[in-house]
Amino acid sequence: MKLPDAAAHQEVPQLLAPFRLATYLQENVFFDGSDGELSGARAVLRLRFYDGDSRCVVSLKGKAVIADGISRVDEAEEDVDSTLGRACVAEPWRLVGLECGIVKRVLAEYGCKGFVCLGGFRNVRGVFDWQGLKIELDETQYDFGTCYEIECESHDPERAKKVLEGFLVENGVPFSHSAKSKFAIFRSGKLPN
Repeated sequence: MKLPDAAAHQEVPQLLAPFRLATYLQENVFFDGSDGELSGARAVLRLRFYDGDSRCVVSLKGKAVIADGISRVDEAEEDVDSTLGRACVAEPWRLVGLECGIVKRVLAEYGCKGFVCLGGFRNVRGVFDWQGLKIELDETQYDFGTCYEIECESHDPERAKKVLEGFLVENGVPFSHSAKSKFAIFRSGKLPN
């Protein structure tokens, strides 16, 4: 769910303060095949660094669909050494030799011969355990502006959406449904309306 501004974003952690698990500073860097193989298949390869270089996660996302405020996406993740991750950001060709099941899968399934770095964005993520839901409150910082959002991964997304909507309405926090992923916003180069 999209929050309209910093004021709405700041209300949520105050309301959920007793349920805070962690806050992460995330740096997200995206890659495509050197011939656009991933973008052509609507797939996304990402390296995410947590709190500087304390952790690095490779992820592959595909078949993303957002409908009625619910995002559904196939996603696989794998931890890799942060130093190797940084080397791949500096020199994307290094991804080809990275000992990582996800990268090997990308090479095999998408036929990538090499990679190009697309750039990325930073994110401050607050994580809360509330009502049996893992709530992720994001402040996403693009080169062209900042967006605010609440995410909740769930096996029952319709229920999670209903519970979150009720919480926001009850507490007078304005929101709307996200129509684009963070990656789609990044690639468009402009904030959504």
